[in-house]
Amino acid sequence: MARTVTPLTDPKCEAAKARDKEYKLFDGQGLYLLVKPTGVKSWRFKYTKPDGRAGLTAFGNYPALTLKGARTRRAEALALLAEGIDPVEAARLAKVEEAAKSTNTFEAAARAWHKAGAAKWSAGHAATVLSRIESHLLPELGARPLADLKSIPLLMKPLKAAEAAGKLELAGRLRQYIDGIMRLAVQHGQIDYNPARDLSGATATRKAVHRPALALERLPELLGRIEADQGRALTSLAVRLALVVFIRSSELRFARWPEVDFKRALWTIPGEREAIEGVKFSQRGAKMRTPHLVPLSRQALGLLGQIHVLSGSYELVFPGDHYHYKPMSENTINKALRRMGYDTKTELCGHGFRAMACSALVESGLWSRDAVERQMSHQERNGVRAAYIHKAEHLEERRLMVQWWADYLDANREQHVTPYDFANRGGTNVVAIKRA
Repeated sequence: MARTVTPLTDPKCEAAKARDKEYKLFDGQGLYLLVKPTGVKSWRFKYTKPDGRAGLTAFGNYPALTLKGARTRRAEALALLAEGIDPVEAARLAKVEEAAKSTNTFEAAARAWHKAGAAKWSAGHAATVLSRIESHLLPELGARPLADLKSIPLLMKPLKAAEAAGKLELAGRLRQYIDGIMRLAVQHGQIDYNPARDLSGATATRKAVHRPALALERLPELLGRIEADQGRALTSLAVRLALVVFIRSSELRFARWPEVDFKRALWTIPGEREAIEGVKFSQRGAKMRTPHLVPLSRQALGLLGQIHVLSGSYELVFPGDHYHYKPMSENTINKALRRMGYDTKTELCGHGFRAMACSALVESGLWSRDAVERQMSHQERNGVRAAYIHKAEHLEERRLMVQWWADYLDANREQHVTPYDFANRGGTNVVAIKRA
C-alpha cells in the first residue's frame, strides 16, 4: 500500500534547517525538497521515464522557486509523461531550440553572408555593405529568427523606408542583400526556402540618366573651344588627353607615371592603385578591378610628353594645384568645360567623351564589337564571353582603333566629317584601313 504523504506548506519549507546529512521533505507525486548540510534547499522531481527507467530532475532552489512554482513544474512534467514524453529530454530539446534561435537570427545570418562576401570584395566595398546592413536592416530585422521572416511586408519594411526617403538605389541594394542573406540561410539548412525571392520589383527604380555628350557634328565646335581655352596648362592638357584616350575620370585623375610605357605606347591601368592618404577613392584603378590596357595613339603620346614636362618629376600624372602628392580635383575637367560654355548636366561632361568615342567607333563600321567593348573596358555579362574577351585583349586591333579615333578628331578640327565617311575616305575599304 502506497504511503500517504502530507503535502508541504510554505511555513514548513521555510522552517527546514540544515542537518549533518541531507534529508528530504516530500510533497507527493514525486516532488520533494532536498535540504543540504550547507542550508541549500533544492526542489527535486523523481519519476518513471516512458521506457520504464527511473528518472530524476532538479527544478530549482527554494525560495527562489516557491512551493507553488515547484508544483506547477511538477504538473507540467506529469502532463508530458502522460503523453509519453520525458520531461528532462523535452527540457534539453527546448534549450537546444532556444540556442538555435539565438544563432539563427537574421543578424547572425547577415554577418555570415557579409563575411563570405568580404573575402571577394575590396575593403572599401565591404565596409560600405556592412554599414548599410547595420544602419538599415538590423534595427528592424536583426533580432528576429530566420524562421519567423516569412512575411513579405515585414521584409519590405526597411526597403520601403529607404524608398520613402528618396533613396531608390539604396532600396535596391538592400533588397539584394536580403536576398543574398536568405539564400545563404537556405544553403546552410537554416530555413527551407528563400522568401526574399518575392521582393523583386517591390520598390521603385530611378530612371537611368545618361551622362551628357555632344552630337558628333559638334566636334569642330568642341575642338575649337578646347584650343581657345585660357585655363591652367595642365588642366587644358588633361581635357585634351581625356578626349583622345576616353578612359574613365577616376582612371585619368589618379594616374601614376609608372603606368605609362612610352616605348610600347601602352598605358596599363592597374586593377587597384596604392591609396593616397586623405584622398577619397584614390585606390581606384580600372573599374572591374582587373588591369586595363590602353594603347596610345601618336597624338596621345604627344600630349603625355607635354604633360611629362609639367609633372614628370612627380608620381601623379595630374597633381593638384596646391600639393603635388594629391591629384587634381574630381571636378577639374567639368569646370573647364563649363568655362568653355557647356552645361555639364545637360550638354557635355567629361564622361561624355567616352560616349562620343564609342559612337564614332561603332558608326565607322570598322571595328569588331569585342574590340570596342574591350577598349571601353565594359564588363561582358556573359561569363564565357567575358573570359575570352579579357584573355584575347584584341590589342592590335585596338591600337589601330585608337589611332583612327585620334586621326578622326584631327579631321574634324575645321569641319565635321561623319565616322562612316572618314572610314571610307577616298574609296579606302575596311580591310585596307586595318592593314595600313
